[in-house]
Amino acid sequence: MQNVVLIIHLLLAVTLIGLVLLQRSEGGGLGMGGGGGGGGAMSGRAAASAMTKLTWILAIAFICTSLGLTILQVQKSSGSSVLDQLMPITEQSSTQSADDLLPPSAADSAPLLPIAE
Repeated sequence: MQNVVLIIHLLLAVTLIGLVLLQRSEGGGLGMGGGGGGGGAMSGRAAASAMTKLTWILAIAFICTSLGLTILQVQKSSGSSVLDQLMPITEQSSTQSADDLLPPSAADSAPLLPIAE
């Protein structure tokens, strides 16, 4: 299931990139591309072309497949961590008691050397 969603996700990504590259530039970015190529009076709200609508549909589908892949991966991981998969649990670490983790007491340490007067 995850592979199918991933393939659809990749196809959407490639199609979306191609569609965005095919669209005509609006010309407002960084003051470039203005030109007086024939628009006439500009309306406040430009009509969305078929390519723009298709871009929005593909973008929404891309986001949905991204969320779907995330949900599938969370269900698959079932609370395990990447570190749990990399470091296997050894018998020593599972049998350690709380006393092994405490620092040595003063009685356990070596006596200090006397100070010469």
